[in-house]
Amino acid sequence: MPEADVFSALANPVRREILMQLRKGPRAVNDLASGFDLGRPAVSEHLQVLRKAQLVREEPRGRERYYHLDPRPLSEVDDWLKAFTHYWKQRLAALEDVLDEESRK
Repeated sequence: MPEADVFSALANPVRREILMQLRKGPRAVNDLASGFDLGRPAVSEHLQVLRKAQLVREEPRGRERYYHLDPRPLSEVDDWLKAFTHYWKQRLAALEDVLDEESRK
């Protein structure tokens, strides 16, 4: 079970960008930190939150730690979003019906 909530972990734009970077493959902390106007310690703190939410896993390689994306916890977000997707599809279909009705007048 994750130590941190996936939604809380995703609430921060820096953490979301880290996950986007990790989609391309494993990255070292220094490599990730170079893409932000943050110091390495701040990026490490963000990685710690992502690790506790089980969105990343770390792999020691010599003196460096490489981080890998683990997308499995994102299924919780996908499940939550499905309800809204269904809602908006219904709303847009209703709007389309109203617009079709208006165009026939």
